[in-house]
Amino acid sequence: MSHLIPTHLWDLTFEREVARDSRSTRVTLALGRPDGTCYHHSFCLFPHEGGYRVRNEKYLARILKTLFWLKGGSRVHLHADKDLVSFLSSVYAPTGARHFDAKFMGEKLCGEALTFTHHASLDSLPAPVSEVSSLGRNLKGCRIGFDLGGSDRKTAAVIDGEVVFSEEVPWDPYFESDPNYHLEGIRHSLKRAAEHLPRVDAIGGSAAGNYLNNVVRVASLFRGVTDSERYENEVRPMFLKLKEEWGGVPFEVINDGDVTALAAAMNFNIHSVLGIAMGTSMAAGYCDPQGRLTAGINELAFAPVDDYSEAAIDEWSGDRGCGVQYFSQQAVARHAKDLGLDYGEMAFPEQLIEVQKLMEMGDEKAATIFSNIGSDLGHSIRHYARYYEIENLLVLGRVTSGDGGQLILDTATKTMADNYPELHEKISFVTPDETMKRHGQAIAAASLPG
Repeated sequence: MSHLIPTHLWDLTFEREVARDSRSTRVTLALGRPDGTCYHHSFCLFPHEGGYRVRNEKYLARILKTLFWLKGGSRVHLHADKDLVSFLSSVYAPTGARHFDAKFMGEKLCGEALTFTHHASLDSLPAPVSEVSSLGRNLKGCRIGFDLGGSDRKTAAVIDGEVVFSEEVPWDPYFESDPNYHLEGIRHSLKRAAEHLPRVDAIGGSAAGNYLNNVVRVASLFRGVTDSERYENEVRPMFLKLKEEWGGVPFEVINDGDVTALAAAMNFNIHSVLGIAMGTSMAAGYCDPQGRLTAGINELAFAPVDDYSEAAIDEWSGDRGCGVQYFSQQAVARHAKDLGLDYGEMAFPEQLIEVQKLMEMGDEKAATIFSNIGSDLGHSIRHYARYYEIENLLVLGRVTSGDGGQLILDTATKTMADNYPELHEKISFVTPDETMKRHGQAIAAASLPG
C-alpha cells in the first residue's frame, strides 16, 4: 500500500482550526518576478505566539514552496507578523533547508537572489499583475512548430493550421558540452521545415525547462553545458539569436508541458486543462478557463504532495514528498523495490518496461504499483485544485502506457469519487488521441507567436 498522507489534509485541518479561532488574522503573500509578474495569495494564520508558531511556520513554508514551483518568483513580500519574514528568509537562505529551491528560483530562474520584504500595510504590497499569456491559438499564415526532446527534435511546417510537413530527427543533447551542437541541430530542423513553406511568418517551439521572454533560464536540454561563461553567452540568448537569423519574425519558445496542455485544449476544444506527463520526470502544463496559457512555471515535480514523515526524498532538492517521486518512472522503481521487485542498478526506463511486462501477464505486484500511483494521483488532484481551476486533466507519458496506465486512471477516478465527490463530478480525464500524438504538439507550438 502507498504511505502517502495527502498534503492538503493537514492544510485543510489547519485552516478549519484557524477559522474557529477568533484571534486569527488574514495575511497576504505576494510572489513577484523581475518581469513585473506578481501573484497574490491570501490566507489566515493563528496569532504568531506560543505553540502556534510552529504550525504557522509549517503552513506558510509549504504555501510558499508550492507557489514557488507553480508560479515562479524571486521577490517574496509578506503582510504578516514580521517574525515570519525572518523565518522564511532563514529557510530559503543559501545554507537553509530549502537552499535548492532558493538557488533555482533566484539565481537560475530569475537571475537575482531571493529577497524577503515585510509589509506592515496591505496597501504597500506590489499590485498583482495578470498571469494570462497572449501566446497560442494563432494559426493564420505559414508557420514552423518544433519540439526539442531528449532523444529527438520534432518539427512541422504548418499552413493555416494544416500540417504540410513533419519530421523527427534523432539527437542526444543532454550531455553535449558544446552549445553549437544544440544550435546547429535546431537550425537544421528549422531549415528543413522552411523548405516546405512559401514563406515563414512565425516560429514557435517547446522544450523541457523554463524560458522567460525567449531567454533560456533552466533547461535540462542544456545540462551538459557546464561552462558558466558559455552558458551565459551562448545558451541563454540562443533563441534570440535564431529569431534574428530568421529576420525577426515572431518567435516564441516555452515549456513543453504548457504546449502539451495547449495542444489538448485546441485538439479537444476544452479549457481549464491541467496536463501531467509521467515519464523520466514529472512534467506539467496548464491552460486557464478561457483556454489561455499563463505565466506560471508549473514545475509540479518539485511541489509537495505528501505529508508523511518518511516520504521519499527527491535527490535534486533533498526535500521529502515532492511530486516527481510519485508520478514518474522513479515512482514505479520505488514501489517495485518496496514490493520485493528489486532490479538492482537497472535504469528506471528499463525497470518501467519490466514492470509493464509483468502487468501484461497479470502480476499482482505490478498491478499494486500502478494502483498506488493512481491512488496518489487522485489525492494529489485535490491538492492541485486548491491552486488551479481544473475541469480537464490530461494524463500522458510512458508510465501511463498500456494496462498499467489504464489502472492508474481507473484508480485515480475511484479515489476521487470515494474521497472528493465534488471534484469527481467536475473533472474529466483526457488522454491524447492519435491526431494529437502525431501533430497536436507541433500545431500548438506553431500557434504560439501572435
